[in-house]
Amino acid sequence: MSFRPFDTKALSRHLPILGWARVYTPDTLTSDLVAALIVTIMLIPQSLAYALLAGLPPEMGLYASILPLIAYAIFGTSRALAVGPVAVVSLMTAAAAGNIAAQGSMGYIAAAIALAFISGLILLAMGVFRLGFLANFLSHPVIAGFITASGILIAASQLKHVLGIPGGGHTLPELLDSLARGIGQTNPITLVIGVTAIGFLFWVRKGLKPLLLARGMRPRLADILAKAGPVAAVAVSTFSVWALGLHDRGVAIVGEVPQGLPPFALPAFDPGLWGQLFVPALLISIIGFVESVSVAQTLAAKRRQRITPDQELVGLGASNIVAGLSGGYPVTGGFARSVVNFDAGAETPAAGAFTALGILLAALLLTPLLHFLPKAVLAATIIVAVLSLVDLTILKRSWTYSRIDFAAVAATIALTLLAGVEIGVSAGVGLSILMHLYTTSRPHVAEVGLVPGTQHFRNILRHRVETHPTLLTIRIDESLYFANAAFLQDKIYDRVVCDQPISDVVLMCSAVNEIDMSALESLEAVNTRLHEMEIRLHLSEVKGPVMDRLKRSHFLDELTGEVFLSQYDAFRALTKPRAVA
Repeated sequence: MSFRPFDTKALSRHLPILGWARVYTPDTLTSDLVAALIVTIMLIPQSLAYALLAGLPPEMGLYASILPLIAYAIFGTSRALAVGPVAVVSLMTAAAAGNIAAQGSMGYIAAAIALAFISGLILLAMGVFRLGFLANFLSHPVIAGFITASGILIAASQLKHVLGIPGGGHTLPELLDSLARGIGQTNPITLVIGVTAIGFLFWVRKGLKPLLLARGMRPRLADILAKAGPVAAVAVSTFSVWALGLHDRGVAIVGEVPQGLPPFALPAFDPGLWGQLFVPALLISIIGFVESVSVAQTLAAKRRQRITPDQELVGLGASNIVAGLSGGYPVTGGFARSVVNFDAGAETPAAGAFTALGILLAALLLTPLLHFLPKAVLAATIIVAVLSLVDLTILKRSWTYSRIDFAAVAATIALTLLAGVEIGVSAGVGLSILMHLYTTSRPHVAEVGLVPGTQHFRNILRHRVETHPTLLTIRIDESLYFANAAFLQDKIYDRVVCDQPISDVVLMCSAVNEIDMSALESLEAVNTRLHEMEIRLHLSEVKGPVMDRLKRSHFLDELTGEVFLSQYDAFRALTKPRAVA
C-alpha cells in the first residue's frame, strides 16, 4: 500500500497561519506585540462607540473584537489588516436590525447577532466558490459616494448624543428634523462634554504626535501616546462624571456593562428572520469585503506582499460566523485601524490575535470602570472617526473626468442621504452594473487608416492617415456581446450607405476578447446584408480564443471575405488593383 505525500503547500493556502507561523521569530513577536498594544488602545473606545452607533449594548462591540480577530489570524492572508466593528457596517446593522424590532429590545439584539452569522455564511460560500470577482461590479466612485454619504449620516446620527436630546431616523431629513424638534431640550453639560471631546480628539489626531516629536520623544512612544487620545478622553470624562455627579444632572451614561467572557450560543434559527435579513446581510458582506480587500491590497503592496481575495472571503466569513456565535455583530477590516496596525510595525496576523487578547482582558477587568462613561464622548469618537471618510471632492473629480461616473456618484450620495443606507447601497450596486452595461453597450468604434510609412492603423478623425475609397476598416474597442451587437450593426450599416464605391469592409478585432452567441448572430446578419449589397466582409487580428470559438460555428464557412492575420495584410491585399477578366 502506498501513501500520497502530505501536501503542506495546499493546506497552507487554506490555512495561511501555517505559512507565516513556520518562520515566526522573536523579533517578529516583538513587532506584533507593539502593534497589538497600539491597536488595542485604539480599539477599546472604538468598539464601544461603534456598538452605540449600531444601537447595541456597548459590550457587544467588545465581543465583536475578540474571536473574530483570532479567526482572521488563522484564515486571513493580509499581514496588516485589523478586523473588527467599523462605522459603515455598524450603520448598516442598525438599519437592518431596526426593520426587525425596536432598538434596545431583545429582538433587535438577536437580529444583529443573526446578521453577523448570515453574513459570515455568505462570505464563506463566496470564498469556497471563488466568487471574489463579484466585488469588481462595485465601481470605486460609487463606493466612495456611498461611504461619503454614510459618513455624513453617521455624524448626523450622533449629534443627539452630543446635545443630550432624544432623536432618531434613518435618513438625513429625518435626523435633521428630530434634531430641530429636540434642540430646545439640549443639556448644556452634555454639550460641553461632547464639544470638548470632539475638539480634543481632532487635536490629538493632528497635533499631539508632532508636538511630542518636537519635544524630543521617540517616534514609537509618541505614536502610542497619540493613539491613546480616545482612551484619555474616556478616562477623564468618566472620572469627571462620577466625581461631579453629572449623571444626576441629565448627562447620559453607558451604565452597567456586563463583565466576563463573550457568551457562546447559536444565533436564532428562525426562517422568517433569516429571510428578512438575507438581503441586508448580502449587502453588508459585499460592502465589507470591498472595503476590507481594498485596504489589504494597498497595505500589502507597500511591503511587496500579496493577498488572495478568495481566501480573504473565507477569513472574513469565519470572523463573522464566530462573531455571531459569541454575541457580536458584523465585522470587517477597518481602514483606520489597519493603517495604524501597519504603521505600528505589525508583521503577521498574530498582531490581531494579540489585540483580541487585550480586548478580552478589557472585557474581564475594565468594564466596571465604564459605568459612568458619557455617551457624548463615544459619539465624539464616532464623529471624529467618520468625518475622515467624507470626501465630497469625489463629485468634482468625477464631474471633470466622466459625466457617467458623476451621475452614479451623485445618485448614490443623494439616495443614501434621502432614502437610507440599504436603498443607497442597493442603488450603488445597481448603478455600478448599469454603468458597465451602458458603457459596453456603446463601445468605441473607429474608422481607421494606415499611418504613412508604417504598418500601424489609427482613427481617421485623430490622425493623418491613408485610406482607400473602396475599403472601409472599422476597429471595435470592446468585446462583442448581446448588449452591443445591434449597436455595431447600426454603425456598419450607417457607414456603408454612402456615395463611395465601397466593396470591402474589414472589422479590426484586436480589442475583441469575446464574441457571444447574440453577437455572432449579428455578424452573420451583417455578412448577409453586405453580401446583398455586393460588399465583402473581412476580419483581421482575431485573437486565438475568439477564432477557436468561431471555428465551432458556420460563420467562417459563410463569410464572404477572408480572415487576415494583421490589418496591414488586409490593407495591402484589398487595395491592390484587381485583374480584369
